[in-house]
Amino acid sequence: MNFNLAQFTTSAATLDGCPQDSTTEVAFAGRSNAGKSSAINAITGHSRLARISKTPGRTQLINFFSLESGAYLVDLPGYGYAKVPLAVKDKWQRELERYLRQRQALVGLILLSDIRHPLKEFDRMMIDWSVQSNLPMHILLTKADKLKRGASQNVLLKVQNQLKDFDEISVQLFSAMKRTGIEVARDKLTSWLSPPETAPDGSATATQGLDT
Repeated sequence: MNFNLAQFTTSAATLDGCPQDSTTEVAFAGRSNAGKSSAINAITGHSRLARISKTPGRTQLINFFSLESGAYLVDLPGYGYAKVPLAVKDKWQRELERYLRQRQALVGLILLSDIRHPLKEFDRMMIDWSVQSNLPMHILLTKADKLKRGASQNVLLKVQNQLKDFDEISVQLFSAMKRTGIEVARDKLTSWLSPPETAPDGSATATQGLDT
């Protein structure tokens, strides 16, 4: 999967506005200060594909980035810090839930969690949803450059231990600034987004993901 081909396609305010030609898509979710836009830009090799704002919570729409063969990366609205009226925030939450529960093309979820404050309330809500829905999840512990190597490894091991009972959840260290973990994240995305391989008897075989 060539992530450098990623292009912004459209923004959707509701589930009905999402692209109709999508065959597979992976959504990126996280609190507004988790570094979601920076991670998408680093993974795709584009500096300004996903908008980065100094004010967390500016992503108020579901943003779609096309790759190849009907595959999409999806930037979901950030949660937690947006200074907007409560009614607007509630509407975001309803549309986010509709997308996660009803979007047929969704094959995996990337959850971004600041390594200095991992698995906060929103993160655990997303984890519970993915488990209940049998949707694979890969967690990026972002801003790993903010901690020393030993400390970041300790956090990684702690989070992995907390999630050891969930086979469909994997975790890795990630830093957009230092470009740490980009290839591991790309491998996970490729395993989810690529069409299934065809076995010699003509049946489809699942592509194996990369656990870290």
